[in-house]
Amino acid sequence: MNDNNLDIKQLADKDIRLLAFDADDTLWDCQGHFDNVEKAYAQLLAPYADEPTVAEMLFQTETANMPLLGYGSKAFTLSLVENAVKVSRGQIAAADVLRIVELGKSLLTLPATPLPEVRPTLEALRQSGRYAMVVFTKGDLLDQQNKVRRSNLAPLFDDVVVVSDKTQAEYAKLCRLFDTQIDHMLMVGNSFRSDIEPVLQLGGWAVHIPFTSIWRHEQTEEYDHPRLARITHFGQLTNLVDAERG
Repeated sequence: MNDNNLDIKQLADKDIRLLAFDADDTLWDCQGHFDNVEKAYAQLLAPYADEPTVAEMLFQTETANMPLLGYGSKAFTLSLVENAVKVSRGQIAAADVLRIVELGKSLLTLPATPLPEVRPTLEALRQSGRYAMVVFTKGDLLDQQNKVRRSNLAPLFDDVVVVSDKTQAEYAKLCRLFDTQIDHMLMVGNSFRSDIEPVLQLGGWAVHIPFTSIWRHEQTEEYDHPRLARITHFGQLTNLVDAERG
């Protein structure tokens, strides 16, 4: 670990009162399901363009739609349909459009099975009584709430907060909701762009847990920081409890 980063055990000595957790690709796999849908989508559009072209045009369509549609499965599905019409130059059959809608809707029922070590680690943190704990995620409200419900992790959190985007203003609002200051909050997540950088810029603490894959929109240049800890698996968060006991 770079000397400019904190060791996870050092965070147990800080006056952290609020633990905020990203949801998708931190608590459960989400990107893997999106990747599978994109592969099936590219196969369906193969008569009109090759997979790299379909993927690039889809990314451009999603990016253009974000100011109006935001994030999440529903926004993604609308972009899939719009992009299919563009790629096929309006030639795509209605039956194929329906298939694309079905692919998008399948994401609304993805399992949200907790990743390895997530449940026992959250239970240990909860039982310590040291922290308030919240899921802080962006996307469609109903979709995100349903994933938390399907994960069966909701009882381990004090609240689930869904926002349209994870801006500095939303992190500041989250702290006000829990009547705490940013330097008493620790954010845990897989996306450096959304989960880590805004918190560091505000003066908070962050733990980065990279996932096996990341959405292109979330890719950004990463850097070291004295308020940042990097870990390789979720279970290392138990050091927030074990270090104080030791």
